[in-house]
Amino acid sequence: MQQIEEAILRGDLRPGERLPSERDLVQQFSVSRATVREALRVLQSNGLVRSRAGDPAGAEIMPFSPATLQKSMTTLARLSELTLAELIQFRMLLDATANLLAAQLRTEEQLAEMDAALQVMRDSVRLGYEEFSRADVAFHDAVARASGNRLLQVCNQVVRSVALTLIAEKIAHALDRTAQMEESITHHAEVLEAVRAGDGAAAARIARQNLYDYYVSYVPEDERAFLRALLDPDQGSGGADTGPSPTPTRTGR
Repeated sequence: MQQIEEAILRGDLRPGERLPSERDLVQQFSVSRATVREALRVLQSNGLVRSRAGDPAGAEIMPFSPATLQKSMTTLARLSELTLAELIQFRMLLDATANLLAAQLRTEEQLAEMDAALQVMRDSVRLGYEEFSRADVAFHDAVARASGNRLLQVCNQVVRSVALTLIAEKIAHALDRTAQMEESITHHAEVLEAVRAGDGAAAARIARQNLYDYYVSYVPEDERAFLRALLDPDQGSGGADTGPSPTPTRTGR
């Protein structure tokens, strides 16, 4: 069934279209019904098709979903084919680019969205980490939307989720989350100020430095150079490259 997957990825088969029935696929590819069913199961597991039991029509081609990309990247990370350093380095690039574009392209309405998300972050400190984290995500999504690039938004959502999943256990043992949430608010306010001023270079620089400071202690020492390579020479390491803390105090970002 590799031919079907390739046709979907090429766009020859469009979302909403139907594959031939199981019987027709058996005849078309000269394979057993069990082989066809297993192939459809894999395609469905990968989010490419939807097949309903008892449906006389063939499997339906599904539209692209961020959840599909997230699942693939999570699998890669879990299989150690992607390191945390690679994920964070990519996120530094994504965030910096989104900030750079947003500073040049944002509308007043989009600035208002960022303002609103930042205010919710401030209000959520007393409500706890879960509420704060949702507001944090909303702020990043607002900036990504202002960049005008939907792929940036999707990739940022996926990379953020995968990276945080890999360090979730350490985050769960955070002690002083309130202080960390306050620090995060300060950093987001700096980004918003640069975006509002149209200073894309500053907005990008702030993103890279903040993400470096946040994640570096979780990255093995021999891989930290991959992150430092994205910092401007005058940024330094922010004093954060001191090795992993036995009791991490960071909130989700």
